[in-house]
Amino acid sequence: MNPEPPVTSDASEAVTPESLRRQYESGATVEELVAASGLSYGTVLNRLHDAGTDMRTSWQTRRMRRDPQARQRLAAHLRTLYEQHGATLTELAAAAGETRRGARRLLIEAGGTVRTTQQTRRMRTAARAAERRKFALSLRARYEAGDTAPELAREHSYSIATVYRLLHQAGTRMRPQHHHGPAHDTTKRS
Repeated sequence: MNPEPPVTSDASEAVTPESLRRQYESGATVEELVAASGLSYGTVLNRLHDAGTDMRTSWQTRRMRRDPQARQRLAAHLRTLYEQHGATLTELAAAAGETRRGARRLLIEAGGTVRTTQQTRRMRTAARAAERRKFALSLRARYEAGDTAPELAREHSYSIATVYRLLHQAGTRMRPQHHHGPAHDTTKRS
């Protein structure tokens, strides 16, 4: 799954090596853990190794998945990805190493209901809007603490106009603009 909003460092720290190990030992693949956590492939592998996980080969994973309990765990995992993270059937298929039809079957086995494409788009749009609102509020807090819009723009690789727009969307009370150039003498006439 390719999550829309990037995972923040706080969220990546919440994915502990032990929780990844438990999921992996329950039958999840490294690719599924990457999809669910939003972490990079290398980070997931490093955390699994840090937790002392015994890694499987692909044939061991396939054999494990033939087990009905492992299939149920996989189906439940796919349902979570689908319902809570807004994954598409294509993303579920990639996470499960299945076809779209196989992923759909597993989703239904776990009690999930297949969404329309439009419902998925709405769900993802709402998630992006919520993430953008959260980001705008964090910019507002930094601005109100004394940071300037140009500093925030440089730090986040946004244009100054985008930072101002986000600050306005967050309801920020703007400071007066200062002219840092030479003082303007209004009494002089040319």
